[in-house]
This record gives sequence, structure tokens and C-alpha cells, in this order.
Amino acid sequence: MGGFFAVASKESCVMDLFFGTDYHSHLGTRRGGMVVYGKAGFNRAIHNIENSPFRTKFERDVDEMEGNIGLGSISDFEPQPLRVFSHLGSFAVCTVGKINNMDALVKECFELGHTHFLEMSGGALNQTEVVAALINQKENILDGLKNVQEKVEGSMTVLLMTPEGIYASRDRLGRTPVIVGKKSNAFCVSFESFAYLNLGYEDYKELGPGEIVYVTPEEVVQLKEPGEEMKICSFLWVYYGYPTSCYEGVNVESMRYECGRMLARRDDVQPDVVAGVPDSGVPHAIGYSNESGIPFARPFIKYTPTWPRSFMPTSQEQRSLIARMKLIPVHDLIQDKKLLMIDDSIVRGTQLRETTEFLYQSGAKEVHIRPACPPLLFGCKYLNFSRSSSEMDLITRRIIQRREGDNVSEEVLRDYANPDSENYKAMVEEIRKELNFTSLKFHRLDDMVESIGVSPCKLCTYCWSGKE
Repeated sequence: MGGFFAVASKESCVMDLFFGTDYHSHLGTRRGGMVVYGKAGFNRAIHNIENSPFRTKFERDVDEMEGNIGLGSISDFEPQPLRVFSHLGSFAVCTVGKINNMDALVKECFELGHTHFLEMSGGALNQTEVVAALINQKENILDGLKNVQEKVEGSMTVLLMTPEGIYASRDRLGRTPVIVGKKSNAFCVSFESFAYLNLGYEDYKELGPGEIVYVTPEEVVQLKEPGEEMKICSFLWVYYGYPTSCYEGVNVESMRYECGRMLARRDDVQPDVVAGVPDSGVPHAIGYSNESGIPFARPFIKYTPTWPRSFMPTSQEQRSLIARMKLIPVHDLIQDKKLLMIDDSIVRGTQLRETTEFLYQSGAKEVHIRPACPPLLFGCKYLNFSRSSSEMDLITRRIIQRREGDNVSEEVLRDYANPDSENYKAMVEEIRKELNFTSLKFHRLDDMVESIGVSPCKLCTYCWSGKE
């Protein structure tokens, strides 16, 4: 995934840019970057943030940067922002999204005279560089951004900074958010709506799907009106979004309380306590507790001094180790207790199985699991929100393969996604047995959509339903 923050100010933008970008650290794990434009021209810094937070890597850069227009990014993959010199002039650019037709776009660029792309480690291309090439196919930046929206299959939100201002282009179907904030001497552009509040900005404008605006220190100019169709990712509310953020007017923390309440309304188990797997499972558990009257407790405490971020390494072995290391048990709240645990989702099931086994070893009588979303059946085609490199990493798909064989039709998969079907019930029971839960009930998709409160036709639920 990834996040971004940009500032166009009448004064120095550096500190706002630093803190605003840092507030997106929960959205990425590999690279952080900032670029500003001032009297000395463009000044850019990019650092690896896999083992150290963004803040500690960029504190020295802040002292050396000067300028009134800036762009920052957090990325799970490519180093960015990129600096580009082309017939359109000099600009910096960063992206959030996923290109599914990369080979076709690169081939087209070569056919149109583009000579080369720089490979990243592992031989992959930097998708932001490909986006810059698509922009440069046109005679002006606006047409270039429209070209990106038209040609990219998947999802692509773009921020582009020139010496004069910032272009913000939301993905054609609005799968990720773009919000503009305002204060007396500046405007900012942010992925997360909370990132600018402590910096003195107020909400100014949330871009619609496919909308493009141009932001200067003085004004925000709409260059392309939003489209009518939207497919914003539902997983933003369930897991990825920060609790204080709002998307399409719906606060993340409030949605998670409602999600927990709806889970409780469909449940009949009687545990001693309700708990959430930190961090994102906690508000779901609070909502469940409030609705059911069953006490909320924290049998696990996250060790935040060294593990403040919710994201994990890409290596499964490292992820499992860190999952064990950062959650510390409270034995008095586990011993002889019937526990109901709420996690945001079950992907591979590895970590939750290990957590459950540890609870039993610590004296828990029962461990009931209530994921805050439906079973993940399809790998995300748009934003990689399911965090799986292969659909067969999903525990659901492995169980379906055992039941159905290698060649499973879309129709059969969608039957497994139907919470009222016999296939769904059998799949859930197999997951329960494999992960050694006392009981397992997933959130229903219709309930989850109702928990969000946005019109169902405007939400992307592909990873659960397989429907675009």
C-alpha cells in the first residue's frame, strides 16, 4: 500500500510536510521520501524505513531542506517521490495504487520512443516511473494525468509537484482517498484526513473519484470533475485506515464500533470476556462488548516502545516471529477464562493459530474467534489489501482446493462466499478445526457494508465477494 502528503504554502512547508508524511507511517513499511522546492530548486531525500520509523530517518533532512512547496510519501514497494525532467518541465511525482497491465504499458512506451526504465532490486520496474512516462506522452500535465486514469488497469492515484503547485489526481474509481486541508497561509493534500489536524489545517475538500485539482498556496482549482461511479476499498475501514481518519464522511473508529455491535447481535456464545487483537481488532471488540454486555479485557498488551507500527515484514517467518514478540500476555486475564477474540481478518491463519495455541497454553478454557470481515477468498486486484502474493496463501483457498481440487470455477467460489450456503458453512468449520478455535463466526458481508454506512454500490468488496 502507501500514503502521501503534500503542502503548498506561502511560508516554509518543511515541518508541515515532515509531520504530515510521518502520520502516514502505518500505510507502508519499506520506503519513505520527501521533496521540496525552494530557492535552490528541488531537494529530495529517500530512505529505507524497514527497520526504523520515518521520523528517525528524516530528522536530519528536515534541517537541510528549504522551500514552500513539498511532497512526501510512504511506500510498501517503490522508492519515491521521483524527480523527473521532461518536455513538460521538472516535476516530482508519487503514486498509490497497483498497475495490472504493466507489461502492456511499458511496451506502448517503448513503441512511442521511450528508451528505458530503471529496474529496482529484484528486477521489478518502479510503477511511479511508468506513470511519469504515461504523463509525458501528452502535451501538458493535465492531459498526462487523464492519460494515466484511462490507461492504467487496477488503481492509480497520483500527486505531482511542480515549482508552482501540486496536481492531485484521485484514482478513476476512487479506490483510495484524497483530502485537501486548508489554513490561513497554506493548503495540503493528504491520504489520511487526520494527518493535518494537529498542524492547524481544517477540512477543505475531499476529491471525488477521478477528480483532478491543482493546489497552490493561494487556491485549489478543479481541473477535472469527479466521475459518478466509485469503488472505494472497504478494507480501509476494517483494517488499514487509522482510527481517527474519515473516508466519505465515515470515521474509522466509529465504523469499527458498529461492526463489533453487529457481530454481537448475531452471536449466542457466552464468554467471560471480549478482547481485540491489537491494534485494529480492539475497537471492534469494544463495539461487541458494548452491545453484548460482556466485559471487555486486554489479555494481550502490545509492546509499543519498539513495535509502534501495525505493519509487519513481508517475510512470513519474520512476521510470525514479530507477532509473537510484540504481544505480551496478561496471565491473570487468561487463566481459566472463556475468551472471545476479535481480529480484523484471517488471511493465512498462521499468526492467529499461534496466538490461540498460546492462549490455551496459558490456561484459557475456550477461545472463540470473530473476524471483523467475511472470509477473504480473492486476492486484491487493485491495492493488495489482502497482503497475499498468491491466492493460495489464503487459508480459505487452500481449504477449497482440498475440497474441490485445483480447477475451481468462479461460480463455485462465489457459493463459498455466500454465508447461507452449505459450502460456506463447511469451509468455516474446516478453518475452525485447522486453527483450533472453540468456535468461529465471520462477519457477514451485508452486515459489514451496513456497518460502513456508504452506499453498497460505491464500495469495493472484491476480496470477499469476487464481484467487481
